Amino acid sequence: MRNYEVIFIIHPDQDEAGVESLIEKVKGWITGAEGTVDIAELWGKRRLAYPINKQREGQYVYMTVAFPASFSTELDRNMRLTEPIMRYMITAK
Repeated sequence: MRNYEVIFIIHPDQDEAGVESLIEKVKGWITGAEGTVDIAELWGKRRLAYPINKQREGQYVYMTVAFPASFSTELDRNMRLTEPIMRYMITAK
């Protein structure tokens, strides 16, 4: 198991229930791969440094997680294909 930081930006039009379900979906992917979620924080809606898909704001989510190194490519693929996630970053600690 390796420790990672995962940060992603959710489309600002998602309501609170949609954001929570998306966070739970990402947690489910990680725990389904024998990983653990240590911290999951919703940082809220913030202004972006530059427009992404004509959006000036996004809802930021920060997680510290641990999962096998081989799962990082699958998590990358899942997050890329999830439409409400505008940007994401997976960093090894």
